[in-house]
This record gives sequence, C-alpha cells and structure tokens, in this order.
Amino acid sequence: MNILLIYPKMPSTFWTMDHLVEMVGKKASYPPLGLLTVAAILPTEWNKRLIDLNIGQELTDEALEWADFAFVGAMNVQVRSAREVIESCNAKGLKVVAGGPLFTHEHDTFPSVDHFVLNEAEITLPLFLADLAAGTPKPLYATPDFANVHETPIPLWELADMDKYAYMIVQYSRGCPYMCDFCDVTALFGRKPRVKMPEQILAELEALGELGRFGMVLFADDNLIGNQITLKKTLLPALIEWRARTKPPLGFSTQVTINLVDDEKLMDLMLEAGFRHIFSGIETPEEGSLLASQKRQNTKRDLLANVQRLHEKGFIVTAGFIVGFDTDTSESFQRQVDFIQESGIVIATINLLKAPPGTELYKKMRDAGRLIEPFDFDENESNIIPVMDPQQLHEGFDFVLRHVYSPDYVYRRARTFLQAYPGPKVTNRIVRKLSAGDLGTFFRILFRLGILDASRGRFWNLFFWTLRNRRNLLEYPFFFAALSLQFQRMYQRYDAAAETRKMQIKVVEMPVPVPSSASAESGASFKQSA
Repeated sequence: MNILLIYPKMPSTFWTMDHLVEMVGKKASYPPLGLLTVAAILPTEWNKRLIDLNIGQELTDEALEWADFAFVGAMNVQVRSAREVIESCNAKGLKVVAGGPLFTHEHDTFPSVDHFVLNEAEITLPLFLADLAAGTPKPLYATPDFANVHETPIPLWELADMDKYAYMIVQYSRGCPYMCDFCDVTALFGRKPRVKMPEQILAELEALGELGRFGMVLFADDNLIGNQITLKKTLLPALIEWRARTKPPLGFSTQVTINLVDDEKLMDLMLEAGFRHIFSGIETPEEGSLLASQKRQNTKRDLLANVQRLHEKGFIVTAGFIVGFDTDTSESFQRQVDFIQESGIVIATINLLKAPPGTELYKKMRDAGRLIEPFDFDENESNIIPVMDPQQLHEGFDFVLRHVYSPDYVYRRARTFLQAYPGPKVTNRIVRKLSAGDLGTFFRILFRLGILDASRGRFWNLFFWTLRNRRNLLEYPFFFAALSLQFQRMYQRYDAAAETRKMQIKVVEMPVPVPSSASAESGASFKQSA
C-alpha cells in the first residue's frame, strides 16, 4: 500500500513567521507533527511519502499516481489549501482520508472526501485500518473518547526534510482545564490534561537527531502547565537531568496560562529544564471582556505586573490579544496598544474575535443569529456579527495593528523588554556554538535591516544601547530587528486588502435570537499544534 501524506499550505500569518523563517535560511517553522505521528500508526510495511506544501514541495501528478490513498491533515486556517489538495486528488481518482481539527468540526462541508478519521487517531485510525483490511471501510470514524497518550508512537521524522525547518516540535500533553468560550481545545481534547511519560518525551527528543540544526524545540501543548503536579514531579526533573547530561544547544518554547507566575518553584524548574519562550493568551487588559469570555484565570490579577515578573525571571513572553468582544468600546483599542507597549511583549499577535466550530462561543453566536457562514478562517476577519459598528471595529483593529506592528513601537518594546530581562539564572546554561548558518543569518539581518531598511537607525540605536547596558544579550537586537520586518510585512498584507474589506463591511441589524437545539490536531490527530 502506498500512502501519500499531504500537509496543506498555511496562509501567511503571525504563526507561520514566513519572513523571519526566510531570514534564517529555512522554508517553514515546524514539520507537521500530527501527520508524522499518524504515519507512525500506519502499518510498517506500507510505503509512505510526505508532501509538505509549506516547504516548496509540490503535489505532482507522479506523486498522486503513485499513491493508493492520500491522507490529508489540516487546521482551520488551512481550509483553502485543503480544498485545493482534495480537488487535485479527486481529479486523479485518488481516495482521500482526512482528519484533524478542520475536518473534525466541519467534515460535512467536504463532500468529496472518501473517509474521515476524526478526533484522536490513536483511537479512530486503527478502526479504519481494520475495516480497510476487511474491505469494508466506512465514510466516517469518530469517537467521544480520549486517547491514552502513553500509547502514542514517536513521529516518523524520517519522512520529513528536517533541514528545511527552523524549529522542531514535540507534544507532552493534550487538553486544558480552562473553558475560554472562544477556544476549541476542550472540545477537541477535553478538560483533563493527559500527559506522556517523561521517557516518551526524551525518546522523541533523541529521535530528532542533531539538535544543533534547529533554533528551538516547541512543546506543542495547549497549556503545558495544565497538570502542574505531574509536570513538576516527572517531566521537568527528567528534562533537567537530560539537559545536564547531554547539554543540548537549544532551548524550548511552549504555551502556558498566565498563572504560571503564581508558582515560583514551577518557574524555576521550567527555566532549569530549558524553557525560554512562553506564549500566553492575555487577550485583553479589560476584566469585563475576560469574565464574559470565561477567561477567569486572567482575572483578579495585575496582568502587567505578571508579564514583567515573568520577564524578570528569565522568560521571553509572547502573547495573544483579541479585539471585538461584545464588551469592547471605542477606548478598548488604545488600551490594548498601551498595555502591549508598557508590557515589553515584543512578539504580540492581535486577532479579531472568532467563533471556531465546536466552541461555546460558536453555539452562542449561532443561537443569537450572529454567525457569518460560510467562513474561511483568517487572522484579519471574523465570523461574528459584532455588537460594535463593523466599520468602527475594523478601524479600531487597524489602529491597533498599525501601532503595535510599526517599527517605532516594536523597537520601543524591545528596549522595554531588555531593560527588565536579566536572562535566566540557571545551573545549566544553553550554549550554542556559532555555525556557518548562524553567520549567514547574522549577515542577512545586518545587510537588510542594518543597511537597507528605512528603520535602520532604530536598529542601531537598540544595538548600541544593548552593547552598553546588556552586553550579554547582544543577539536580541538582531532577533527583534527580524521580527520588526515580519510585523511590517504582516501589516502591509493587511493594509493592501483594506479597500476590499471596506467594501464587504455591512452594518447588519441585530436579529432576534432564535433558540436552537442543534449541536455544533494533536500529535495524533491530523493536527499540527494548538
């Protein structure tokens, strides 16, 4: 049996960091963890090939004619490319097996898919394989149960062209104890975090081979600290021992809730284990919006002081922010900008509020008649009819993006961050020897942003300030300069489509809510990451 695993193209977004990745001489951020884990569940005697459309690989006629089945895994943001991939397979008469968050929630919108293997593949994929062997495969396999991640195999890394990726990716846990109404994590993976054994994670790290090839390893958990007791007792001590023994030349990144700051021991253990970059969904500094969206873990706390404390400890905080809550006012946009600037969060992603299928917010908006459907997920659009005038909302969103992503504001935040950030105080420091690739990256950034870029004066000001005041952090001005370019390109793409968006904006009269009784990727679903 010949199996073609296809990972659709990601649109150019904050998460792809395509300009930053290109600056370091790579093609994409991470390999498709979900598809590679699915590949490891398939029979070992089957022939398997991976086509990742994000690294320049093409879906050729030869590949389509070679395969007996195409396995397609995708997230919501990949919907357009996924449809194109399925159409190409259909044109060649190639049967399609699809899974991952996109298809788990919206499989009924893909009538030309032959077989859906939904939810977590450790459960549903063996059922499909058994029926396929018996000659009776069904069109849909789904389950309300959650997988035992102790049985999750090591991803089949050998299928990927690893040198094309800037970073690597593993997954420790699935699920999150919190119930933010706009997040589909609990719908996909439940509220009780399930965790792998430390030996599984160490085996996955070892299977990656020479770690010096990569800039970082992402722990693709929706909330790494969802099960804090087990994390502190098992994984973190194991990673600390592994780091002391092997001295890997790279750190880890992950996603956590902001209440990490409440636990000094947990912060210390994470830093010793090598975690440096942490993403947290701050969403908004306005407590009313947090309460309305059930983001209670962010309430009754000084979010600005929390971020500053995390920086002081040695973490680099990346954060997500949202505009378009029902409780937002015309003043909310300036408050978002002020908070982001004062926090020193250099890497900030700003999105319009969306209601992904499967979420409580989706059900709420559907019952209120406020959903815009069909909807292809886009960072700069929403599928919700807002309470605020749509024109005012888009102008406010533009205001936040234009300021937060401007070079002046990026470099200001970078200096605020560097003033607060001492670097982590740990026993086992991360020591990375300069490679030829690192030198190439250095000269590309120096030439493009230190010489050609219109904001080169800001770059040199930050560089010389760091040289005088934070000499041990001299690599950061280069990193933040590359980020500034990424943000500029992101805003330019947004701005270029502004006229189209304005034409599409319509002031919609709020309908009377109509009650409805309708109900609406992980490592081992076809999902890439949370």
